Amino acid sequence: MSNPYPDLGFGLGLRAPHYEQVLREKPKVDFFEIISENYIDAHEGYWEYLADLRAHYPMIMHGVSMNIGSADPFNDDYFRKLKKLIDHLQPIWVSDHLCFTGLGGHNTHDLLPIPYVQESLQHVISRIHEAQEKLGRTLVIENPSTYLEFQASDIPEWEFLREVAKATGCGVLLDVNNVYVSSFNHGYDPKQYIDAIPADAIAQIHLAGHLNLGTHIIDTHDNHVIDAVWDLYAYTVANKGLHSTMIEWDDNIPAFNVLLAEINKARDVALRSTTNDDAHVLQRRA
Repeated sequence: MSNPYPDLGFGLGLRAPHYEQVLREKPKVDFFEIISENYIDAHEGYWEYLADLRAHYPMIMHGVSMNIGSADPFNDDYFRKLKKLIDHLQPIWVSDHLCFTGLGGHNTHDLLPIPYVQESLQHVISRIHEAQEKLGRTLVIENPSTYLEFQASDIPEWEFLREVAKATGCGVLLDVNNVYVSSFNHGYDPKQYIDAIPADAIAQIHLAGHLNLGTHIIDTHDNHVIDAVWDLYAYTVANKGLHSTMIEWDDNIPAFNVLLAEINKARDVALRSTTNDDAHVLQRRA
């Protein structure tokens, strides 16, 4: 089965310090990803800015508040606003996380882990079906970084995510940094995670920096991608092929040329790791 998601190339998360520079200079970036919640209630001027940018770049909407894993009913007001932005921007796809973000009507503004058990699996599958029906489109779901596990969990996370994608038709946003972070925190082989995700389910790949505190890693998105994550990305490309790849950098945001250098490094790693046919695709884009 071929991958239904177009390979957009190498992109960046659009962040406020770079708004004017990006629109003025039209840098060589293959696509931009926005955080949906930063814009659904924003002044119309921001929506006009996004529309201007959308005329020059493919764009992706990435959410952090859909609350897919929660027992709460979905927030209809949130979905109404989200769909309005989707209709305005016409993103290539819309993504969110395999987690819950609140309970009892309270938003924690964090990506909280869910138990990986059969009951939870069926609940998440039902919720994604519901969310896709509300939005009228297929979702893409990301694996989060986690710092604790439920004792009741009896399904490996990679199998859980694979089954969710199979049952709902959703795509997978494979965050290679998150795989590395969680594998360090929980003591599993990150390559086993990568191996379990079908290549034709992968819509996108995320890469980011993190903070290693020795006993555990925190997913901070505030620094360069480390060598071990680059190695895991190389393994992913070698075994799963080319997929739209994005650098996340959300704190201590550097000058834009630093981010350009990071996506150029991703392109170089992919070129060294890919098949001959895919290498020709990368070379034509360079």
